[in-house]
Amino acid sequence: MNTTQQIALIGAGPSGLAGARCLQKHGIAFQGFEAHTDVGGLWNIHNPRSTVYASAHLISSKRMTEFSEFPMREHVADYPSHRELLDYFSAFADHFQLREHYRFSTRVLKVEPVSDAPDTLWRVTTQDAHGQQITADYKGVVVANGTLAEPNMPAFEGHFAGELLHTSAYKQADQFRDKRVLIVGAGNSGCDIAIDAVHQARSVDISVRRGYYFVPKYVFGKPADCIGGKITLPPWLKQKIDSTVLKWFTGDPVRFGFPKPAYKMYESHPVVNSLILYHVGHGDVGVRADIARFVGHTVHFKDGSARDYDLVLAATGYKLHYPFLDHALLNWQGMAPRLYLNIFAPRFDRLAVLGMVEASGLGWQGRYEQAELVARYFKGLDEGNASAAALNAAKAGPPPDLSGGYKYLQLERMAYYVNKDAYRTAVRQAAEALA
Repeated sequence: MNTTQQIALIGAGPSGLAGARCLQKHGIAFQGFEAHTDVGGLWNIHNPRSTVYASAHLISSKRMTEFSEFPMREHVADYPSHRELLDYFSAFADHFQLREHYRFSTRVLKVEPVSDAPDTLWRVTTQDAHGQQITADYKGVVVANGTLAEPNMPAFEGHFAGELLHTSAYKQADQFRDKRVLIVGAGNSGCDIAIDAVHQARSVDISVRRGYYFVPKYVFGKPADCIGGKITLPPWLKQKIDSTVLKWFTGDPVRFGFPKPAYKMYESHPVVNSLILYHVGHGDVGVRADIARFVGHTVHFKDGSARDYDLVLAATGYKLHYPFLDHALLNWQGMAPRLYLNIFAPRFDRLAVLGMVEASGLGWQGRYEQAELVARYFKGLDEGNASAAALNAAKAGPPPDLSGGYKYLQLERMAYYVNKDAYRTAVRQAAEALA
């Protein structure tokens, strides 16, 4: 088929596979590209760009995360490991025969519009495993290369004489054996890895600059994210009730040495991990202040204390990374692109991003709904539907409020954060209008 009649789809991780399935389902011709040899994205630990580690599991339960049209099997754990998830994505690809749409071991080097017209073709340059480059023009581009691959490594004052790594370089707990370890950051990965380190390291500390809300994975013997009524509460009331209930189950993290959060619950992504409090309470993990500077093996903290370490591991998250696209094409403003519904580039008809969204409880079904909207929109454009033209007009107008009434922290990792219910409602309504 002539490539000018195809959509170029970049990535075969969860969002890419959702995109492939929805384009396929709506009869839209596309060509997929994946830099690795198979599907799975970051959940394929064999992928050189994967940032998962041996002990990695979902922090949301399988029923809140799975694709609705392809449920995970009953024998899969409530919180599946990366191995179970890779099996799941492989089975999803097999079931819908998605692999045949991809060129594997093919990296996208450059994506650029052929013209400034909204309905421009897109020139895509790729490189295969042998280094051969191919350039072809496509009808449109869907970017789904993930958000958790490019390390966000902070600049520290001074020089550390030991090992200084980002969590993207962490794979096995034996990397900590007999070492004095400092984890920087108490997000979900930082806490998970600190617990790994407890069983191998000589000592483990965790450096934090702000307070956190720690949510247990189980409440009353069931996955915590599956519990909750269908009554929608105002944000202020939900924050008050849930933070009170949370203290019943996990206690007050301030008692364990963590700073008191300077924000309300749900204004930043919660840490789904109560084991960290267990190990802090047992003296296995020490809580330290923010880092001031390095001097040799000594880390000086902002509270005036200091301690020596052999390994410092920065659990400081990831940056959005679309190296093949000029920032201006994605309407990049500040810390992230400003896209309509976190999906559509305002200047162009057929440039969309899947997966550039974060929300507590959104799951892969939330990303699938993004893909469904994109596929319906592209089909509407092809057919000249008025509903597609209406979405074009909406893209140019003021963006909808996707916060759900919450005031999210102004952090880089929160730059594309939304409220799950507000977001899914907006995406579903847009998709229904294109039906």
